[in-house]
Amino acid sequence: MVFTACKKNSSDEPTTPVNNNKGIQLATDAKFGSVLTDKDGKTLYFFSSDAAGIPTCTGGCETTWPLYYSADASTDLNLNKAEVGEVTRADGRKQSTYRGYPLYYFAGDAAKGDVKGDGVGGIWFVAKPDYSLMLANAQLVGKVNGTSTNFTNTYAVGDGKTIYLTDNKGRTLYAFAPDKNGLNTYTKGATQEGIWPVYESEVLNVPSAVAKTDVGVITVATISKKQLTYKGWPLYYYVPDINRGDNQGFLVGKTPGSVWPVLQLNATVAPAQ
Repeated sequence: MVFTACKKNSSDEPTTPVNNNKGIQLATDAKFGSVLTDKDGKTLYFFSSDAAGIPTCTGGCETTWPLYYSADASTDLNLNKAEVGEVTRADGRKQSTYRGYPLYYFAGDAAKGDVKGDGVGGIWFVAKPDYSLMLANAQLVGKVNGTSTNFTNTYAVGDGKTIYLTDNKGRTLYAFAPDKNGLNTYTKGATQEGIWPVYESEVLNVPSAVAKTDVGVITVATISKKQLTYKGWPLYYYVPDINRGDNQGFLVGKTPGSVWPVLQLNATVAPAQ
């Protein structure tokens, strides 16, 4: 008997798929749904202390939360490219942003698809393209007699960060103290809405520190608009908050925070109608 050896055709050899992804990508997570990742599928994060769009994770913080930057335009056809940007940090390095939020990695994510950094400290969250609310962890600042003054979360003069709600681009949201649960008592018409516009949004997704069951939508009949609520409190903007991260509306009224408080994460439920 004669045996002949056959050389395996090179086309039969297993091949490693080529990753042609560039820039920010979208991935689907079983728990969080759509999340932002780098080109290799590694999860990206938002930092609540960066609500103003300025990177505040510096020094030792970067050991745990390395910054993410890519000069490449995203190749993901499902990503809204208009929301992608970049910021130059104080030390001159560039950092990619989404909706103005600087993007970071979490050092504890060892593998593609890990989301172990979500919820760390109550201020780090997976970066998602579809949050309807975000959280700021920031100093309350307002002008008193023309002087910029810091306030605590109890509206006393002093230093200390407050965790409060913003829209998905870092704009501060407020409650109107006379409102009732699910009832806007302020907006009588479009002209009155001028300085305190309602926050229009559907209930999409929220950071994991926010209970989605605490978020709702009401219809403001006087202006025929939908308004998002948190713990029953209708949510408003303050027009003089010109810059992202501004939160000076709490000073409107005789006593700071008595009429137009920022909507803090630990707010009590709005009173019944």
